[in-house]
Amino acid sequence: MIIAIDGPAGSGKSTIANILASRFGYNKLDSGAMYRTVAFICADDGIDLNDEDAVVRRADALDIAFDTTGPRARVLADGRDVTDDIRTPATDRIVSAVSAYPGVRSALLPCQRAFANGRDVVAEGRDIGTVVFPDADLKVFLTADPRERARRRVLQRHPEGAPDATTMERELTQTLADLERRDEIDAHRAVAPLRAADDAVSIDSTAHTIDEIVDRIIELANERRAQ
Repeated sequence: MIIAIDGPAGSGKSTIANILASRFGYNKLDSGAMYRTVAFICADDGIDLNDEDAVVRRADALDIAFDTTGPRARVLADGRDVTDDIRTPATDRIVSAVSAYPGVRSALLPCQRAFANGRDVVAEGRDIGTVVFPDADLKVFLTADPRERARRRVLQRHPEGAPDATTMERELTQTLADLERRDEIDAHRAVAPLRAADDAVSIDSTAHTIDEIVDRIIELANERRAQ
């Protein structure tokens, strides 16, 4: 079975996909982490991100793997652990431009599909239900109010607890601007734009708890499996 979860940054995709994968005992595919890895590695290598050909060549040559042996999945790029590097504000600001290149998407698509061969998978990203797995058994499109999404993203960066009010407001303002800019790029790129698949179930996570959303998706998945 393949459960596809799409939506913009901060909508709750990763958290919900992780819980669902654990509940069902499925494998979890984070396609966004793959694009983040390409963006980070290109920037770290000093590649001009405006040079599409150079970025695509690096994406073609890059070996991305997921290590799930520990309590937290690790992302490896050519054997290097980049898990923390790809979740920084700096990577947030460059990933949409890199992921908009058709050649980058073409380079990663076979890897994403191969991941699901012979497996039950919960996959999350921005084009999972529309491009990567158009025949997924269940498609969910998550969204949320932009300011709420920005708040969640700021809190993710402060696992030790929420920052003071001044810091929180400053980071919230910057993160909201970054998210809105990324939404604009993702929704209007020429290849695989961010949108809900025609047969996706849309869920607004703004006013719902994680448990409520997980329970709803489990209900939907059980209905699909019973058909």
